[in-house]
Order: sequence, then C-alpha cells, then structure tokens
Amino acid sequence: MIDFGFDKLALIGAVALIVIGPERLPKVARTVGHLLGKAQRYVADVKAEVNRSIELEELKKMKTEFEDAARNMEQTVSQEVNAVSGEFDKAWSEATSAAGGSSSPGVGWEAPPPQYKHPGKNWRVKRGAVPQWYRQRHGVRTRVQSGAARVARFRPPRVSSKAGP
Repeated sequence: MIDFGFDKLALIGAVALIVIGPERLPKVARTVGHLLGKAQRYVADVKAEVNRSIELEELKKMKTEFEDAARNMEQTVSQEVNAVSGEFDKAWSEATSAAGGSSSPGVGWEAPPPQYKHPGKNWRVKRGAVPQWYRQRHGVRTRVQSGAARVARFRPPRVSSKAGP
C-alpha cells in the first residue's frame, strides 16, 4: 500500500485547507471518512464471501469423500453377508441331507408358536401412583364430592315435629 508519513499528511491537509476552505473542510472530511468506511466494509464482505466459498468447496469435497467411503463400506459388508449366507445355506443343506434327506424339520417334535394374549389393561388410562389400600388406610379421599353433597351426606336426619295419635 501507499506509505504516508506525518509530513505528507500535513502537506495534504494544508492543501485541502487552502483549496476547499475552512468552512467546508469538516463536512468534506466527514464525507471522505464515510466513503472510506463503506469501502473497507465492502472489501471485508468480499473477503468473507471468498472465504465462505472456499470453505463450501472444501466441505463438498469432504462430503463426496465420505459418501464414497460409505458406498465402499456398504458394498464390502453386503459382499461379506452374501458370502456368509451362501456358506450357511451350503452347510444347512449338507446337514439336512445327512440327517434324513428332507429339508423340512420333523412333524411331531416342534411346538407351535405361542399365540399373543392381550394383557387386558387399558394403558391409555391414567392411573394413580398411590395404591388403593394405602389411601383407605390413611384417609385419602378417593371420591370427590361437591360441598353441597358433602353437607347433605353428613347432615343429621330430620325429626318430624308432628306427634301422631
């Protein structure tokens, strides 16, 4: 960049003072400062965009490398699984042919698979965590009543005032 010393800056300031004048010099200096700030921000934005694009390219390269490695691993695993399943089928066919020539197991010795039995509980119903016997023993209310119902329940019975003959 251009190297400005103190003497060069003083010379530029003196020329600007003479050419522009003392009344307009602060306004022009402020405008030049704003323009330089905008230029610096624009250069910083361009640098950041270039850095982002470089990082994006690097990430794309890494992504393709990982995808290739994953595909290679998947192919290797599937080849190994196919080889092992082929060996197993071969061993199974040899074992069944040596056992009796039939590839299906004997009829009488295998139990049928167990049938599913529903537990009979409704799991969606919210249940309390405190057992019912604990509530009864310690006086926890299990049924909710309104205030009027509670008063009517515990009100002593009415005694009729009519005396019968």
